[in-house]
Amino acid sequence: MKGLADILQLGHPLLYQVCEPVQPADLPQVPAWVADLHQAMQEIRAKYGFGRGIAAPQLGIMKRLVYLNLDRPLVLLNPEFTYRSPETFELWDDCMSFPNLLVRVRRHQAVTLQYRDEHWQPRQWHLTDGLAELLQHECDHLDGVLCIMRAIDHQAFKWRPTPEPVAAGQ
Repeated sequence: MKGLADILQLGHPLLYQVCEPVQPADLPQVPAWVADLHQAMQEIRAKYGFGRGIAAPQLGIMKRLVYLNLDRPLVLLNPEFTYRSPETFELWDDCMSFPNLLVRVRRHQAVTLQYRDEHWQPRQWHLTDGLAELLQHECDHLDGVLCIMRAIDHQAFKWRPTPEPVAAGQ
């Protein structure tokens, strides 16, 4: 099983490649991919205290797959935006491929996403604010785009300190 140590780090050439669509023939592999993505996300959460979504290429799986774990796990195959609002907002973005770096970016306030679920059923999802930002970040990964490439200017970077480990029993 893959985990934190397998997350590709900033500078790895696969992070800059466009992913291939998931095909129906790939569906038997999806549960194993999702298990690896889930494990990596859990380990990032434990070590760095963040992580709501992860894109498959961050583990070197060069398929258009995003895994979210908000209040429940969600698998998005071949996500594609069908709408992006003209209204935007700025925020400090983070990424599992460079967990101590924050990047100031501009994202669309609202988006509509079409995708297929893990059962190959077509779905559509309208998102606003934080969820819209999250899906824009994850879908960028599928196109080989990192948030550092969307920095609003040359001063849009800052370090985030690694949280102190929590001692057992606290």
